[in-house]
Amino acid sequence: MSVDVTAPMSGSIWKIHVSVGEDVAEDDELLILEALKMENPIYAPSDGKVVEIKVKEEDKVETNDVLIVLE
Repeated sequence: MSVDVTAPMSGSIWKIHVSVGEDVAEDDELLILEALKMENPIYAPSDGKVVEIKVKEEDKVETNDVLIVLE
């Protein structure tokens, strides 16, 4: 079962901390979303493996856009 990690708000991707194939634990920091001149860390909602990263650094995203897919 896959889990989509989505953007909680509009902004831009500042830094990605994981790569495809990497195992992550719940609450691991996956990436930093820059919004409203603040750095907002995005955390893993559950344990899993990164199967897809749908964004790259400096991409602009909207609320609820899928950023990373975990399995």
